[in-house]
Amino acid sequence: MFDAKTGTQALVDLLDWMATAQPLYPNSVATVRRWFGEILQYFEPRTTSGVVEGINNRLKLIKRSGYGFRNFERFKLRCLISWHSPTAAA
Repeated sequence: MFDAKTGTQALVDLLDWMATAQPLYPNSVATVRRWFGEILQYFEPRTTSGVVEGINNRLKLIKRSGYGFRNFERFKLRCLISWHSPTAAA
């Protein structure tokens, strides 16, 4: 399905997978059915929000490791240091 060149081909592949998987994975198929439109939208521009999700995850990790920064400027500095130095501990 992810090798599909067009949205139409992805639709056909996804429907085939759902028909095959229904007896074995009914909960997964139900989830795919709920998110059907969103899944198919991936195939038009072929972009995801993965980069933004990764940035949000890193910022949340820094926030958790700081046990609540009292000074926003220090939190901002910690985020910038972490962003520009991938080996720096969050």
